[in-house]
Amino acid sequence: MDVKQITSRDFWRAFAPKFHIEDQSFLKNLSLPNVSPQQHQALAALIREEGYLQGSIDWGLDLGGMAERVRALSEIGLSPVFAFIYDEFWIPFFKLHGLYSGLLGGKYYVLPDFWVWNIDPKKGEEGWRPHRDKGKTSLLPDRGPKSLTTWIPLSTATPLNGCMYIVPANCDPTYGSEDEDTWKFELPSIRALPANPGDFFLWNQAVLHWGSRTSLRAAESRVSMAFEFQRADVMPYNKPLIEPLMILAFEVRLRLVAKQILQYRHMYKLQPDIERMAIELIS
Repeated sequence: MDVKQITSRDFWRAFAPKFHIEDQSFLKNLSLPNVSPQQHQALAALIREEGYLQGSIDWGLDLGGMAERVRALSEIGLSPVFAFIYDEFWIPFFKLHGLYSGLLGGKYYVLPDFWVWNIDPKKGEEGWRPHRDKGKTSLLPDRGPKSLTTWIPLSTATPLNGCMYIVPANCDPTYGSEDEDTWKFELPSIRALPANPGDFFLWNQAVLHWGSRTSLRAAESRVSMAFEFQRADVMPYNKPLIEPLMILAFEVRLRLVAKQILQYRHMYKLQPDIERMAIELIS
């Protein structure tokens, strides 16, 4: 696998013939669910109280096929985050546009911060270790969010294949404090978040969370994806900021994928050849 192949649309079309790349008609004909002001108010209160929320939606996508393509990327030695070459992996985040708009003050941006996981129990893999995405600096004075993370499972997520765990904000004594890097929560406060394909989780970026270690008893690998968003009226957390619902060019997606590979290398084991490829893609 080399950069010449990676930068070829033909390679990606052959890799997933049923999927779309920069297909204007496919993306522009989406129906976006509405969220009422009353729903926004209830969800915003939940985010301030516990730091996260869970929902479910019919994405109108072949989630099983998406999970299969992510696993196929792992099999050929590429990072699963290359799945964002395809339009299908952007659609769920497009469909939550109304939710983001209500929770992030109306105008918001898509951050160049995203990832895809294929956590394989046969290899004894685990999700990313406990962390706060951006910590207390991502909270408003009323503990509302300046920025949000959305995590979506494409396969079933269970305690055996690495589902998410979270410490609800109201159970975390150091949440949003100067002492946030010191963990003083009680173990019974930890909450497992098993999920089915079609579910989604949304949390503010100060809440503590992690993916668990897998078990050989797991039926399948855990495939999931995440994206981050921020209010428009705060300083950028990362650049380039992306306009909501923007259909990015294939070449821009490639460079953004390469950016993810490099900026998250502290969270996973990065192979030297993939690192070199990412650097070349960016340059």
